[in-house]
Amino acid sequence: MKSLSHIFENYDINSLKDLDEKQRIIEILRICIIEEYKASNLYEKLASIINNSKVKEVLLDISNEEKTHIGEFETLLTKFDSDHLPSKQKGKKEVEG
Repeated sequence: MKSLSHIFENYDINSLKDLDEKQRIIEILRICIIEEYKASNLYEKLASIINNSKVKEVLLDISNEEKTHIGEFETLLTKFDSDHLPSKQKGKKEVEG
C-alpha cells in the first residue's frame, strides 16, 4: 500500500484495514471512482489549454478511457453495495421527471 499513499493522500488507506472485506471493497471502489473522475477532468482541462492537436487528442482519449474505468468501477460497486444501484436509479428518475 505504500506506493498508493501519494496517489490517495486525501484518504486514510490504513483505516480501510479495520473494515470487513465487503465494506473495504466498497470504500476502495468509491475512492477509485472519485480518482478516475479527477483524472478525467484534469486531462480535459489540460487539453483545453493546449494548441498541439496530437497532444490534445491523446489527452482527450485518455480522459475517455478514465470514463470507461468509472463505468467498470461503478459496475463492481453495484455488485457489492446493494444501495448503489437503487440510489442511482432514483437520481436518474428525479432528473428525468
